[in-house]
Amino acid sequence: MWQADAAALADRVVALLTVVRSAEAEIGALLVEIESRGVQELFGYRTTARLYEHLADVPHAAARRTVARAQALYSSDATPALAPATGAAAVTGSLSTPMIDTIIDAVSRIPATHRDTAEADLLTFATDAGHKQVAALGARILAHLDPDGVEPEDTEPATPTRELSLRRKRTGTWELTGRFDDETGTRASALLDALAERRGADDLRSPQERYGDAFSDAVDLALNSPELPTQAGERAHVMVAVSLTDLQSGLGTATLGDTGVISAAEARLHACDCKLIPAVLGSASEPLDLGRARRLISPGLRRALFLRDRGCAFPGCHRPPRHCQGHHIRHWADGGPTELANLVLLCGHHHRLLHRSGWQVRIATDGHPEFLPPRFLDKRRKPRRNNLHQPLPFAA
Repeated sequence: MWQADAAALADRVVALLTVVRSAEAEIGALLVEIESRGVQELFGYRTTARLYEHLADVPHAAARRTVARAQALYSSDATPALAPATGAAAVTGSLSTPMIDTIIDAVSRIPATHRDTAEADLLTFATDAGHKQVAALGARILAHLDPDGVEPEDTEPATPTRELSLRRKRTGTWELTGRFDDETGTRASALLDALAERRGADDLRSPQERYGDAFSDAVDLALNSPELPTQAGERAHVMVAVSLTDLQSGLGTATLGDTGVISAAEARLHACDCKLIPAVLGSASEPLDLGRARRLISPGLRRALFLRDRGCAFPGCHRPPRHCQGHHIRHWADGGPTELANLVLLCGHHHRLLHRSGWQVRIATDGHPEFLPPRFLDKRRKPRRNNLHQPLPFAA
């Protein structure tokens, strides 16, 4: 094992997972068979879950979940399966338990007349997406079939009590403390919960780190809002100063705001979608000449980008356009043009990932972006796309 490279280790893990998942699916089919014949007559146990609890040496709650999952996947003489196509796919070992549970939950909420079509769409999407993205697609399908949803209740808002303190420490970190009324706290919690979801099984961030990233994303959303008030005649903004040489090389540092410092590589990331003010400085760094501010991605070009990508274009990401930034495929500091054929819409997380990892993006012949994974994820580097933002197949 110590001689295997990264690709071989990952391939072996995937192969073993396939065997384990296939075996779990076969166990589920056997449990349904036992249930249909009568577990008490066969084994003397009152329920199949009690039998499996002792056979597998698992807690009773886990045994009940296993039996319920199996009953949803496989038909018996008494009860038809809720998601038979998912059961057939599970036998091949291609679906994880969270993915199976996600599909079952989504299918159970969809009217019976559309259930088979919806299950097929969810299974097709599951081949390239995680279970959270499949859950989001299930919610979209349900929203399409029942656009009104549950009628909201009319309630009187509570009297607000709101206090907030934000201060910068000498180390360059910021501390945030506050106290809010129940309504504001609930809304803030809902916003951060939505933004702090794990981005997949390989997301190893702690809850505190995920909520810290979620707060940063919420600030970006507010700063990009067209209703944001102005200060001194300008919308609220953060100034980043960096030399052209450092920006092109990605080495060195940049000044953030009044006293902060970030790396030139981080400034290069932000420069994908910003307002640029060229400046000529003297020997003492005094401004000698300031050019006119111009935004690299114009409002019209941004609208075209929104219409084409409809959200973060990274495979499996469900972030909508308002959460996203424009990324230059060939960086403008390296001569890349600011035009639709050189731009892709990315959320903050995947924007940073693209700048710092082995992922690459390109525009395919049909004019849509596709992503090439690093070799340790896919030796063939098969192009991947995000189909989550595309119209539903039966929405026409």
